[in-house]
Amino acid sequence: MLIVAGEALIDLVIGTDSSVEAALGGAPYNTARAAARLEVDTRFVGCLSTDRFGERLIEQLRVDGVNTDASPRTDLPTTLAAAEIGPSGGAIYRFYLDGTSAPALDRDTLRAALADAEPEGRTIFFTGGLALVLDPMADSIAAAVDRLADDTLLFLDVNCRPAVISDRARYIERLWVVLGRADIVKASDEDLEYLFPGTPLTDGVASLLEVGARSVVVTAGAEPTLVADRTGSDEVPVRPVDGELVDTIGAGDTFDAGIIAWWDAALGREDVSVELLARAVEAAHAASSIVVTRRGADPPYRRELRGKWPTTRGR
Repeated sequence: MLIVAGEALIDLVIGTDSSVEAALGGAPYNTARAAARLEVDTRFVGCLSTDRFGERLIEQLRVDGVNTDASPRTDLPTTLAAAEIGPSGGAIYRFYLDGTSAPALDRDTLRAALADAEPEGRTIFFTGGLALVLDPMADSIAAAVDRLADDTLLFLDVNCRPAVISDRARYIERLWVVLGRADIVKASDEDLEYLFPGTPLTDGVASLLEVGARSVVVTAGAEPTLVADRTGSDEVPVRPVDGELVDTIGAGDTFDAGIIAWWDAALGREDVSVELLARAVEAAHAASSIVVTRRGADPPYRRELRGKWPTTRGR
């Protein structure tokens, strides 16, 4: 089972023609939906409003097959993000957070939710992004990570949001706590530049491994994806987009879900290795090459990836 902890929010997508569309979003929320569409048994743990936006968010999770039983509800309004789409399809985000639903996931609620969600068999726990920035949610998740079972695979997507981070030192201190327990850490080249300003990418990766990450995956747009652990590294070419690029909303989250879905099928393997991660990244590229051809975060279903999904067996 996959347990995803973090924010669910509404993206106000502002097009180049100044049109505005309200879309369901939040990086962990998108990852949960994408993983469920890729046929992973998924549970979302995030605070959802009882307002109309909140109802839309929880309904879509259920439509996609995500279990929401452990997601608390609140009367606070739904968290909002304005995503301004540029000419190249990339998005610039601005967040509206104070007094809203997503940050309100408190420690006791999360602990109880995870206890109730304790499944049989091995678990993948996913978190990152705003989930490690917004209080009390960020402290709640850091505390929950400290209590994870030893055989739980922790996947952390750093997904820095510098515009939202008001206390850089505190953010990095908390990130290091979670990163030190992580089996797979995914970061972009921009994340590494924020964490290690002016440092070469390979040195940034080495620093993440030194902090305690077992393995690191680094994306850099259309450049090959770097996979590394303490034994070595590999590069995986990015798969060409299957059609016309519309926007990149949800691309990174679908990439994460692709890795998770591949790994979920290979959970009999105890070791996270460069070779296995490279195959998981191939699956992630296949999934994200589809979502960027659609408006907003509309991840593909597993059936759409027939013939593009790498086997969980050896190369």
